[in-house]
Amino acid sequence: MNRKGKRYQVPFPNKTLAIQRVFCFARPALLLPRLNLGGDACLCYYECMSRNIDFSINEYYHLYNRGVDKRTVFMDAEDYKRFTALLYLANNTNSVHMNNLNHRGLTSLDVLSIEKGDTLVDIGAYCLMPNHFHVLVREKIESGISIFMQKVMTGYTMYFNKKYKRTGALFGGTFKAQHVARDTYLKYLFAYIHLNPIKLVDSNWKENGISDKKKAERYLNSYLYSSYLDFKGTDREEKSILNKDAFPQYFSTNVEFRSFVSWWLNFKDEK
Repeated sequence: MNRKGKRYQVPFPNKTLAIQRVFCFARPALLLPRLNLGGDACLCYYECMSRNIDFSINEYYHLYNRGVDKRTVFMDAEDYKRFTALLYLANNTNSVHMNNLNHRGLTSLDVLSIEKGDTLVDIGAYCLMPNHFHVLVREKIESGISIFMQKVMTGYTMYFNKKYKRTGALFGGTFKAQHVARDTYLKYLFAYIHLNPIKLVDSNWKENGISDKKKAERYLNSYLYSSYLDFKGTDREEKSILNKDAFPQYFSTNVEFRSFVSWWLNFKDEK
């Protein structure tokens, strides 16, 4: 059954948004079909796919997970690029061998320009952090989110374990999912997800307030492993991961998006 955490208030322009965290716990793990995600063998078992949350077509969800025991899951730039490539490549109703593409001389970012089949989900925003990730999605087809996350997390775990000569789970159990039912909360997530990297340069900014806003903004502008730059207007291959048209058009211009994020950068938790 789902467990609910405490309710807390998040200030929003002209109103206060009440958010309730919902923690979902997995039932026993399932045996999954074989996946063609690269490597000499296919991983057939992954514990995170059995969930106590129902995903509905055309509904929005905030997906996230962290490394097992809060361990670092992105050790270098190539790891970030590999996961980013999987966000694009695994969002595909067809099977794709990542290693086959590498053997053709394509880098992790080169695959972002290849043609693929129909997508499983619509991705609105994402952010990769050293020990966790966030992805904002819309369920597009039945079981699309579950299949997509199965492909991404299994594919990346296989890549990571082979590269670093380790075995076992990489991520901490089930991926977490929050149903985004309110429009105000959905809009808020575009700031929350994209502002995650600020914690790398100012770890207590939410509690104490931002210490150097210009430094924080410069860091955001240099951070390559989120969709912030795509919303800001930077022309790069990673923009192909997103389907902005599947989400409400909250920001009519890049300037409006930057202003929105800047407003939230001034946020400070009330204790």
